[in-house]
Amino acid sequence: MNAQGGFLITRIKQVGGRIFERILGEKNIDAFNGPQGRILYVLWQKDGIPISELSKETGLATTTLTSMLDRMEANGLVRRDRGDADRRKVLIYLSESAKALEDDYDEVTREISEIYYKGFSDDEVRQFEGFLKRVLANVEEKL
Repeated sequence: MNAQGGFLITRIKQVGGRIFERILGEKNIDAFNGPQGRILYVLWQKDGIPISELSKETGLATTTLTSMLDRMEANGLVRRDRGDADRRKVLIYLSESAKALEDDYDEVTREISEIYYKGFSDDEVRQFEGFLKRVLANVEEKL
């Protein structure tokens, strides 16, 4: 069998990223870009987490994440803070302005989801995402 799943996933990520950026531009949202949106999304779910957890949740390498957080901090989207419990651990928090961007992000993700799942039934979406979760679990197991 000549399976193309990995290639297709990579291609969807590339094309989807370009569409995401285009939608951001069309909506005049310039406070963050697509990759920064991934970081913000995780922090909107759980604010005040260590970089190691943010790295795991976003799938971004710690070195990549650190430089992105530097830019996001300079742009007033996040702040770093040393937690009281363990002064060695740096926690990442959303700024108030970043918290206010969640609705914009949600609007863009709704639009891109409509593009991704055009012509799919709810059952097909659930089944497809179930398969993707299984693939993700398989590759994460190898890490």
